[in-house]
Amino acid sequence: MQQIVPRLSTDQFARLARIVYEDSGIFLAESKHGLLTARINSRLRALGLGDYAGYCEFLDGPGGAAERRRLLVAITTNVTAFFREAHHFALLAETILPPLIARAKSGGRVRLWSSACSSGEEAYSIAMIVLERFPEAARYDFRILATDIDPEMIARAKQGEYDGPALRGLSENRRTKFFTEIGGRFHTRAVLKKLLCFGELNLHGDWPFSRRFDVIFCRNVVIYFDIPTRQRLWKRFAELLYPEGYLMIGHSERIDGPAAARFRSVGTTAYQVVPATT
Repeated sequence: MQQIVPRLSTDQFARLARIVYEDSGIFLAESKHGLLTARINSRLRALGLGDYAGYCEFLDGPGGAAERRRLLVAITTNVTAFFREAHHFALLAETILPPLIARAKSGGRVRLWSSACSSGEEAYSIAMIVLERFPEAARYDFRILATDIDPEMIARAKQGEYDGPALRGLSENRRTKFFTEIGGRFHTRAVLKKLLCFGELNLHGDWPFSRRFDVIFCRNVVIYFDIPTRQRLWKRFAELLYPEGYLMIGHSERIDGPAAARFRSVGTTAYQVVPATT
């Protein structure tokens, strides 16, 4: 195998960055040149390619569609933790859930969405909060959808298996109640999984939803988008949430653009849809 050239050319970077943007909405500025180079080197080795020109050509060939998905996986950053940004879970437990529980008990439908769930910690954290407030939730029409662009992360999330350090921030009560330890690994219990449905989904693509959500978590995602893509996503979330539904975003993110008028702040990086006026 030929030695991999040490650096993408400017044209090659622009070509790959365009593909990433078209497929995911993720914007790679020129400052990400080194990052992209490092992330795709493993793909060149896996494909037996000796240079970046060959990789660009491969993306346009018969195996290009599948490789484009692998390219997105390679450049996606998966940083997560149980109960990360704890203020969102406090708001969920104390303010958001009580009326949703009452609705479910009266026969209504409740849906929450972890829209970039990575390896599942966010979605399982939501489920823990729900079950602490509503232990019989699985008996009602109360479900949590968890999606991610990365199929490998979805597979890990479905498995629900974590090492000890991943659970470091959990109380002993939550460890005992929601996890089973097997050989030094911690497995999420069935009571959590009954509430969850995991699936692969690209936020930049089509959404297969026919009904709305009560709560959407989309945290530390739009920091990778350019302004038009970010503002389009806010609009889509506003349209997908029920009136007075909630949106949780990342600590460094803010809702901007035309959709900002559709939301009001109800806490740190937490927003509620403003009811439409007639």
